Amino acid sequence: MSELSSTLFTDLALVVLIGASIVPLGNYMAKVFQSEKVGWFEKRFYSAIGIDARSSQSWKGYAASLLSFSGISILFLYGILRLQQYLPWAEGFKGMSPALAWNTAISFVTNTNWQNYSGESTLGFFAQMAGLAVQNFVSAAAGIVVAISLVRAFNSRHGESLGNFWVDMYRTVFKILLPFSFIATAGAAK
Repeated sequence: MSELSSTLFTDLALVVLIGASIVPLGNYMAKVFQSEKVGWFEKRFYSAIGIDARSSQSWKGYAASLLSFSGISILFLYGILRLQQYLPWAEGFKGMSPALAWNTAISFVTNTNWQNYSGESTLGFFAQMAGLAVQNFVSAAAGIVVAISLVRAFNSRHGESLGNFWVDMYRTVFKILLPFSFIATAGAAK
């Protein structure tokens, strides 16, 4: 099989798989985001961070929550990158310069993931796991919840509520991204 036909076959298989998953995945996501049920762990999580899962937010509250979450994420990642040599599993690497750490933190929180360094020769395991990998995950979740809030805004008659950012983030991470990550990992391990 030539390289061109192999590429075309792979692309066609990907289009077919995506097309076949649209309805079941869309139905599952709609069920997750429209559910009124709050599980035991979910309830404890909201209680721990002081969130009322039944409360809705206006667009201003939703946007403020998103910006707060993103701002705290930038500062958290910046701290990890700057203080790397004092953290576990630093593998002997020193912290990044302020400008590089700031640029990296912003790029990973905004899901652009721009890197001006070689990760394996600059970052230890902890910075890669607790810093970059976590941001790859939660920045994708933030993008999903923004899309969900946009859908809710289009469906709303008076624009009074977009849901609750914190509930949407929890459900995106724990009911969509993590389960699908485990499924993909289990499938890849076979």
